[in-house]
Amino acid sequence: MKKFIIYTLLSLHPLVQAQELESILLAAADAERLTQAYIEPALKGVVYSMNDGWYTTGRTHSVLGFDVTFGANMALVPNGDKAFLFKASDYNFVRSQVGETERVSTVLGDDPDGTFFDVRVPVGDGTFKVAEFQMPGGIGPDFPLKGVATPMIQVGLGLPTSTDLKIRFLPDIGVNDKVKNSMFGLGLQHDITQYIPGLSATPVSISALVAYSNTKVTYQIDSSDNLDDVTVVGGEGLFALNTLSVQAIGSVNLAVIEFFASAGFGRGGSRLELNGDYTLTYDLESAGGIALGQLSETITNPLQFKADVNSPRFGLGMRLNLAIFKLFASYTIQEYNTFSTGLSVSIR
Repeated sequence: MKKFIIYTLLSLHPLVQAQELESILLAAADAERLTQAYIEPALKGVVYSMNDGWYTTGRTHSVLGFDVTFGANMALVPNGDKAFLFKASDYNFVRSQVGETERVSTVLGDDPDGTFFDVRVPVGDGTFKVAEFQMPGGIGPDFPLKGVATPMIQVGLGLPTSTDLKIRFLPDIGVNDKVKNSMFGLGLQHDITQYIPGLSATPVSISALVAYSNTKVTYQIDSSDNLDDVTVVGGEGLFALNTLSVQAIGSVNLAVIEFFASAGFGRGGSRLELNGDYTLTYDLESAGGIALGQLSETITNPLQFKADVNSPRFGLGMRLNLAIFKLFASYTIQEYNTFSTGLSVSIR
């Protein structure tokens, strides 16, 4: 499952990790809370990353003018979301092997070493099912920029009434047979300059943009992903995302160099599911800690998490206009600040 999260966050970057998130299922009723704390920054980061990079100018195309843009966005993770505070008193059955409280890395944290936990769950007849599992560490050390990156391809087409239609997509690039992904986005940018007398004769352009995107990634979990204490049948990880942004855009075109800025609001929701049948194997002990054998149980579709974000956004950027080729970079201030860059071919 951790491999699935890595593929999702880093646009299917083919990284292999030894630790797996499925082991947290051994935490029984505490598994959902632990997993939520671990992955929530990643779910939020993807929303902010996917919701950026829709524009590089306040100008719109003439009718049937177009552009094709190849870009990438990266949401930067705040330091406060790279780890969470584990307090044993907040949980029912798990204890850290370090102490009653401990800073534990999230999936986007800088500590690659997982945290070990002990599980002790009463069975109901005076015995306890016990286990040990390792919380996965963070992936931050593998990626120097320590952000949630999303590439994209975007096509813009000029429509009547000084409006641009924007279509964004990411094809299934198939870096792993287990992973399937799809992404589609749609935006409309409408020129406001035309309604302000005299402004069209200046290098200043103003427009309004509304944009929506949808992303889905699935990861098939098979026998090769089984752990010593967790086996899976028909396993699948599912990630789904929807984003929406509304913003006003202004730009100043100085021929070769163009500066642009925006102000608006972004929102979105992401969902992560762990589906299938998971068989968990525990050691069985008496109240005094005497080993009595093992106990196995199967759970179905064990985890589902959601993360919703709402944030005002303010962006600044610059574009280099070299005939039909445009090089651009921008920075957006929001809960997870985002950097965007890329290249476009534009026929106005």
